[in-house]
Amino acid sequence: MPLVITMFDNVKSDVNRYIKTEEVSRFRDMIGLLFFNQSLWVILSYRFGRYIRIRFNIPIIKLMLKISTRIFHEMLCLLTGIQISFETKIGPGLYIGHNGMLIINSHAIIGANCNIGAGVVIGQGGRGEKKGSPVIGDFVYIGVGAKIIGNIRIGDNVAIGANAVVTKDVPSNTTVAGVPAKIINHLGSKDFIKY
Repeated sequence: MPLVITMFDNVKSDVNRYIKTEEVSRFRDMIGLLFFNQSLWVILSYRFGRYIRIRFNIPIIKLMLKISTRIFHEMLCLLTGIQISFETKIGPGLYIGHNGMLIINSHAIIGANCNIGAGVVIGQGGRGEKKGSPVIGDFVYIGVGAKIIGNIRIGDNVAIGANAVVTKDVPSNTTVAGVPAKIINHLGSKDFIKY
């Protein structure tokens, strides 16, 4: 039973982030959010599909659900341009600002309460020790078009500027921008993330 609660807790956190960020205050707006926000659809599909693969234990039903969730999720990914694999580990409270070209590697790890803009790539890359996928902390704001590549760690409360290319570790409570990304201040993601 606690495993089901965990999935619903994650979904509740995701929906609450959308409500706060998009300042939904009326029931009519809430219905519009659930029925017309395509990036939220992808997140909810990811949560259910991941739950089926990780936690669901009735073999024949699990197989049927794995196939149907894969087909549905792939159709949503094609529709929205948002590519999130069921294997990716994502904490609660994910907010994706817009649909359209967002790629997250299946080995990436993303913390809680993160904002991700359109055109972002969180990908595998690098050589030697840097070969791998990023680990992103909690309360991270990733601006439109940013690229985060390789076996790197992004700390908590970090803001990554639009079109930044991040290939090195970023300490907590900083803002980075540029190509390659460099620390430009120590304000972090404060005021960028509503939760």
